[in-house]
Amino acid sequence: MTDSRFYRWLRPWVFPVVLVGAFEWYARRAAALGSDALAPPSAAAKAFVGAAMDGSLWTATGFTLGTAALGLLLGAVLGIAFGVMLGLSRRAAQLGSVSIEVLRPVPSVALIPLSMLGFGFGVRMELAIVAFATFWPLLVLVQAAVQQVEPRLLEVSRVLGLSARERAFKIVLPAIVPRLFVALRLGVAVALVVAVTVEIAANPNGMGYAMMIAQQSFDPALMLAWLGWIGIVGFAVNAGMLVLQRAVSRRMGVPS
Repeated sequence: MTDSRFYRWLRPWVFPVVLVGAFEWYARRAAALGSDALAPPSAAAKAFVGAAMDGSLWTATGFTLGTAALGLLLGAVLGIAFGVMLGLSRRAAQLGSVSIEVLRPVPSVALIPLSMLGFGFGVRMELAIVAFATFWPLLVLVQAAVQQVEPRLLEVSRVLGLSARERAFKIVLPAIVPRLFVALRLGVAVALVVAVTVEIAANPNGMGYAMMIAQQSFDPALMLAWLGWIGIVGFAVNAGMLVLQRAVSRRMGVPS
């Protein structure tokens, strides 16, 4: 029984290990032929340790995660609030449909010039863009989830004379917990991607900027180390969201 569990745990890691090994072989072969554009994963691991030891890894990671979290918080609060409102009110959904469909397709990175004019470089610029990027998927997914709530639950809330606020917090939100966490997991991924993209394009802070500096310094090992670290951070954040989803679902008695 223990062996079968171990093999089930090991199985998803086989392909990544083979992929890393193949890239190690290819990068070393390219280096032997005189190419300095690639670095093997072993060199990236050494560069990663160096960045961790000098503190630059933690400073950049803290900036990116902090800004992404604040932007996600702002976008999530607004997206969930408007999503619930549009999901409960057909009239509000009709009034807002054109505005949503016009603004939602606008790429978040297209707001970088406008945000730079309004906020300059730094946290506020990145925060505004992350909030804009996370607002729309949360709005659309929450609205769809609310519209699929069992109509009898809403009828019961009307019979009980619940206010709109009580209906949202006591009936609607508990009913959409599983779908709400799917929306939040998507929002987390979007927030991290957009934060790193803004740092690569315009903001001289965070993990994206550190990766750009490594590229401009012709240090492919450090650049690859940052790229791998961003992937690990994203994996860890998503795993944390899954744990939180299960914990909240168990507490509320809702199947996760």
